[in-house]
Amino acid sequence: MISSPPSALSVFTVTSKSITVQWGGHVGASSYKITATPKNSPEPSVFAHFSGNTVIGSVNSLTPDTVYTVQLEAIDNALNVLSSEDTEGKTAPDVPSIEHAYSKQSNSITVEFTEVSGATSYILRAETLNHNFFSQMVVSGSPGTIMQLQPYTEYSLSVMSVNSGGRSQPSYPVEVKTVVEAPIFNTTSPSNSSIIVTWPPVEHAVLYELDVIQQHSNERFKLNTTDTTMTLEHLEAGVTYCIKGTAWDSEGRPGDYVNVCQITRPSSPYITLVQMTPGRSLGIVIFWDGVEGATNYTAQNDNYQNCTTEDSYCFITPVKCGQNNTVSVTAYNYAGPSVPSNPMNYITYPCPPENWVEEPTPGNCSLKWHKAPMTEYYVAFIKRFEGTEVWCNTTETSCQFECLCSNTYLTTVLPYNQAGTSPLAPIRNYTTIPCCPEAVSINLVSTETLKISWTPTRGADMYETSAKTGNAEVIHCNDTAPVCALSDLRCNKVYSVVVTPCSDLQGCNRTCAPHNHETAPCPPEILNMTQINNATVRVLISTPNTPNTNYIIKAIGRTDTQTCHTQSNSCDLTQLPCGASYEVMAVASTAIGQSLPGYSMPLETGPCCPTSVHVEQVTQAMSNVSWSASQGARSYVTSLTSSRGHAQCHTLDTHCIMGCITCGTNYSVSLEAISSTGHASECKYNGFSSSACCPTSIKLYQLTNNSLRVSWRSSVPPPLYNIVDMYGYPYGSPTKVSNYTCNATTTSFCDIFNITCGNIYSVAVAPVGQDRVKVGFCPQKKYSGES
Repeated sequence: MISSPPSALSVFTVTSKSITVQWGGHVGASSYKITATPKNSPEPSVFAHFSGNTVIGSVNSLTPDTVYTVQLEAIDNALNVLSSEDTEGKTAPDVPSIEHAYSKQSNSITVEFTEVSGATSYILRAETLNHNFFSQMVVSGSPGTIMQLQPYTEYSLSVMSVNSGGRSQPSYPVEVKTVVEAPIFNTTSPSNSSIIVTWPPVEHAVLYELDVIQQHSNERFKLNTTDTTMTLEHLEAGVTYCIKGTAWDSEGRPGDYVNVCQITRPSSPYITLVQMTPGRSLGIVIFWDGVEGATNYTAQNDNYQNCTTEDSYCFITPVKCGQNNTVSVTAYNYAGPSVPSNPMNYITYPCPPENWVEEPTPGNCSLKWHKAPMTEYYVAFIKRFEGTEVWCNTTETSCQFECLCSNTYLTTVLPYNQAGTSPLAPIRNYTTIPCCPEAVSINLVSTETLKISWTPTRGADMYETSAKTGNAEVIHCNDTAPVCALSDLRCNKVYSVVVTPCSDLQGCNRTCAPHNHETAPCPPEILNMTQINNATVRVLISTPNTPNTNYIIKAIGRTDTQTCHTQSNSCDLTQLPCGASYEVMAVASTAIGQSLPGYSMPLETGPCCPTSVHVEQVTQAMSNVSWSASQGARSYVTSLTSSRGHAQCHTLDTHCIMGCITCGTNYSVSLEAISSTGHASECKYNGFSSSACCPTSIKLYQLTNNSLRVSWRSSVPPPLYNIVDMYGYPYGSPTKVSNYTCNATTTSFCDIFNITCGNIYSVAVAPVGQDRVKVGFCPQKKYSGES
């Protein structure tokens, strides 16, 4: 009875004449039988037996490159087949043989072998003799080369054929040594006619061979050396030379070769032309003849400015103006630079100078500039802002031109030399000095202030107004407006007024004409006032102004104003009322106008004299003086004056009692009216005569027949006559009971008759003066009439 087949029968490996299979064990199997039968060939089958513990086995003596059906049978102890299974396998091609093996490169060996039928590829094997290195490589056929070997090393080489079934056994080995490695060349070209080749020593090399070939040419030469450096001389400039280098070992075998190409340095270029570049950028363009082998060129001037190009020209931008320089060109290739070309001299455009305008006087301008190096001549352009343009050609550094005030000019200066002129010259903006203002108007707005106005001037940023008189200090006024007020001027002076326009750029126009204008006269000062009479006051003033100045003096009162005019230093105010107060001021007047009033002074006219004065004698030595009130008077001084004495009283009233009056005397009467400020008026009146003197030494004498005699001593001068008045009173009674009167013209006594006895009598003797007025203040004498 056949049980389940052994599991996983497969081909493990094949050779040219064997197939090895593997399988899983079968329970109960005591042995296994493998039978290989050619599938497409009449060749007989081949079989092999294996014990029951075996799971892998080979069938040998097969035909190379043949497909076999391989059958596995599991057999028990009774030789019964427990199971069977088959698979297919193909034997490898036949074993090739090595015909020839050699090394031309230090890292590889090339093997020539016989190719066998059915092989799809081959495996080359290389192994060092000491078995430290092993390598294999698949090749498609003969010859085959195995790589990645070490130089100058001996290897054992074999080859196997391969098909889809597997690979054959290795061929018989051969031993081959690799050659030495190639030298590592380092090449340089120190000049345009030489190349230096250097390399490190190659191990096991005894000789070096250099094969030099000029590129794009049939010229070549070989050099042998045992050294590690070689100089190739007398070469052509800018030409590439390819150098093939090989090292030889002691067995006379050439090793690897190296092939390097080195170009010699280019020859020096030849500069054909240097010129300035057109346009606004200041630069130069350099032209030269190209040289063989140059990949690029660098042109450099004395200022170390350069340009690099692959063409035969280049631009150096920017260059400095006003330069006398040289430029040279160096050719470059991979070998390095050539020797610089012979320098070529060139001149750049002159540097455009800075220019400025000077205007020493308005309308006369000078365009100036600094001298520019390398310049042959200059062309200056002056253009008004409105478009008008002038120019001048000169070798100097200035150019005169006529300029208008308050105008803007654009200026530029172009310097020229054989290179031309700079395309970029600075353009400067110059604004001329502002024009003097027109329509200047000067008005006196106060006694010491002038107001000046004018029409604005183009280009003026500010106006400087000044006023000067003689050597006096100059008064300034600065303002941006076309109007100015000059204050604090001196009175009665002619000022020279100048309006000067100024600009921030060009300063001030100092050529403007002055305008004269006079200030108001100075105020006069009242020096003194003197009252000439009751109605006239003379005023003395200062005269601070020019001659022929009119002065007006005004006395201003509460109800009236008095005026006088003069051109001198005094003036009389007339018809002034008495007892009046005035404020007196003086004003100067000219054709320009009036001055300010001078400081005023108060004026009081003398108080008015009383219209009447009355003198009344109260006693023989005392009089009562009275008078009418007067305007302006606060106090009075009344005087009675005679050759025999003087009496005076000072009072606030309108009357006064005056003593020490001498009887019988003619007095002059005067009165002084005094104001509150002490101003006095002298008043004269008609004289006053005091009454006759009362008689003295009055005595009574009793006569017979009831009569009495009254006697006295008469005064000097004697009166016109004397009157005796006697009154009788009863004793002890104030009632008058009798009176008696008598007149004595020439005598100094008078008799009174028929008196009553026993009464008291009062007797008074009174003189009668020339005015026939009896003196009423003579004293009475009392007498008793008892006897």
